[in-house]
Amino acid sequence: VRHTGRMTLIRRERRAHIELWTLDRPDRLNALPDLEDGEAFAAACEAVNADPGVRCVILTGAGRAFSAGGDLKAMKDRRDMFAGTGAEIRERYRRVVHRIVRSLYGLEVPLIAAVNGPAMGLGCDIAGLGDIRIASETASFGVPFLKLGILPGDGGAWLMPRNVGYARAAEMLFTARVLDARTAMEWGLVSRVVAPERLMDEAMEIAEDVASRAPQALRMTKALLRQGRDATFDQILEMTASMQALAHLSDDHLEGVTAALEKRGAVFEGK
Repeated sequence: VRHTGRMTLIRRERRAHIELWTLDRPDRLNALPDLEDGEAFAAACEAVNADPGVRCVILTGAGRAFSAGGDLKAMKDRRDMFAGTGAEIRERYRRVVHRIVRSLYGLEVPLIAAVNGPAMGLGCDIAGLGDIRIASETASFGVPFLKLGILPGDGGAWLMPRNVGYARAAEMLFTARVLDARTAMEWGLVSRVVAPERLMDEAMEIAEDVASRAPQALRMTKALLRQGRDATFDQILEMTASMQALAHLSDDHLEGVTAALEKRGAVFEGK
């Protein structure tokens, strides 16, 4: 394991072509956002996007929570993120909260959310930004904004219906209901639930499978999936034709075809 740096919130480790990011504020149940958290997420995502050697990221939480979301004491005291005028709070949402979710949404490699415990509010929506989402049996999920007299200020009203469907998203948001891990899997918020001691091994096994694929084609495939949320079928077909042309001309494509013909595993170099 090679450590690649530590910021206020995110502890980053590199394992071959995989980065493991740990939300590292366990004494506060990984509450977020603090004022510097937008910069922390942006820097981590920008570093990965600029590094062709990274092919997958795993995101998890330190301690017993994934993330408890917003700091209720700071909300009550109207300090830090929640201080000042309405215009000032609005600007902080744009510069901190929205920077977090925009950065994660713009991550060019697949993101695996390994949800180890409660994921609430912004924490739930950060988990929901994972391309692949797996949960420990001890995980739970909730977006209790209305219970606090506020609304989903992190884009959750756009994200949640795309993850679980409109009616279930409405139920989660309007009732502030908390889902256990099994219900979250039934609703499609996560794709599998595993024993707590198996969570990181399971996440790493998936990440290793992902990281074994041709890295340029992997990033382009993720881009197509992201664009496919909003683009028309015709637009996606045009993007696909252009990206596919690039893929066909790559050394990795020749290696993949050759390996298949020779009945061996392909070794992709990102060329």
